[in-house]
Order: sequence, then structure tokens, then C-alpha cells
Amino acid sequence: MQATEGIGAVTASRYVLGVEDLPETIARRMGPRGEVVLRRRGTGDDAVHELIVNGAFAMDTAETGSEQALAALARPGARVLVGGLGLGFTVEALLDGRVESVDVVEIEEALVDWAYEGVLPRLGRVSRDPRVRLWVADVRTVLIEPSPRAEPIGPWDAILLDVDNGPDFLIHADNAALYGSAALRSAYGRLTPGGVLAIWCQGAHAGLWAEMQALSATAREQRHVVQRGRHRIAYVIYTVRLPHL
Repeated sequence: MQATEGIGAVTASRYVLGVEDLPETIARRMGPRGEVVLRRRGTGDDAVHELIVNGAFAMDTAETGSEQALAALARPGARVLVGGLGLGFTVEALLDGRVESVDVVEIEEALVDWAYEGVLPRLGRVSRDPRVRLWVADVRTVLIEPSPRAEPIGPWDAILLDVDNGPDFLIHADNAALYGSAALRSAYGRLTPGGVLAIWCQGAHAGLWAEMQALSATAREQRHVVQRGRHRIAYVIYTVRLPHL
């Protein structure tokens, strides 16, 4: 799944956006990790879509600049692994950026099914593009315990992880391991020379920043300040690069 652009519990998006009308449910699926719900607020060009996973606000479409900034870290012609499909903004931006291929690893089968069904036009475009492969899998397993019979094995020029709202607001508790030193070292080792590992967070996180710095002196913290209703929020993307040979 993807968590992106979120700031807290399910009620948070309503508070931030200042929308008073009740949302319309577009799609709903109960899975092994809880309920996945896609819903809409408003109509026409002003409609905002929200993704709720396991009772937690994962993302909405009100502000997607940081997702596009995440995609911009991959150079044209790159082979990319994206951890988390979400509503497809990062993958769409990668396709517009003329990457060579995108492996999208999404743990929630419902989201992959909805992409193939074209529940939202953006998801439909992602599923139809021949450069994209959609994998229903846990990105932790893909990065730490690869299985060539079932999952992508890389290496990749960019690994972009957006599977939670960050290590301090997990969609699934098991995802905590993804932000630990073992998983980060494994992901770093799956990069091609000059490749980038990037992790999206809803805000700065000292522990993750320390882990990235320990991984390489190339670690960087990029802040993306966005306006959501009356609130200014600083999303953060942590990056580290594998040196060129």
C-alpha cells in the first residue's frame, strides 16, 4: 500500500482540508491486514480522493507535490523499484519522466486489482503502461529475502519507498522493520552504482535520519513544505546514494 501525503488519523484529512461533507465510498475491500477503502469528497475537478488502510488515513489527492518530488529523484532511463502504489502519483510521474521500467511492490491486493480495473484514471494508466510491473508482495520481503520465482530482484537505479506515513506513523506495525539498519543496508545493496534510495516521511524523524547517515555520507534530508487548508506541513524525503564505480 501506499501511504503518502497523510498527516494522521482518518479524521485528519477532513480537518486539514476543511471539508464538511461526508465522503462517498468508491471502493472497499476487506483483506488480511484490515479494510482498504477508497473514497471521494466533492465532485468534478474539485474532487479529492482519499485512501484509508487498516483504519488509518494513508493519503489523499489534495496535495501531491512531494510524491512528484520523490519520482524526480530517478533519472530518465532508470530502472526503478517503488514500494507502495498508493493512488499512483509517484508512478505516473516516473512514467512522465521517461524511466525505462518500474517495479511497483504493493502489499494490498485490492489496490492492484483497482488499478487493473481502472477505478481511477491514474491507476488505470499505471496498470496499462508496458514499462510497469505490479507485484502483490511485501516490499520488506523483496528487499531483505528476495525470491526470483515470485518477486523482483533488481538491482535498480532508484528505490523509492512510500509505504507508510513514516516510521512514527505506521500503516502496519510490521513495517517498523523496514526502517531499521538491516533492511536499509539490504536496500542500499540492491542499487546500481550511482543509484538512489529514497524514503518519504510525513515529517522529520531523527532515528531514520541517523540510520541513513550511518549508511553513507551521501545521506540527505529534503523538506517539502506544503499548504493544506490553514496548515503548513513539512514533508521529508531522506535519500542516500551508492557511489559510482
